[in-house]
Amino acid sequence: MKRNIGNTDRFVRIIFGIILLILVMSGALENATLRWIILGVSSILIITSFLTFCPLYVLLGKNTCEVKKR
Repeated sequence: MKRNIGNTDRFVRIIFGIILLILVMSGALENATLRWIILGVSSILIITSFLTFCPLYVLLGKNTCEVKKR
């Protein structure tokens, strides 16, 4: 897997994933289905930030990873 997530994107994904995780764990959502969906989205955000690879970015042709020049 080639890196396609940059450092800023990783930071935003981790923060947003943690916020969603706290929202689910605090019980602020009453709908059980919505809780599971948000838990899944939160997990995907956190996992892809640690892997520095997003399959959706490949489909969209997007790359936020900085290119190092030699």
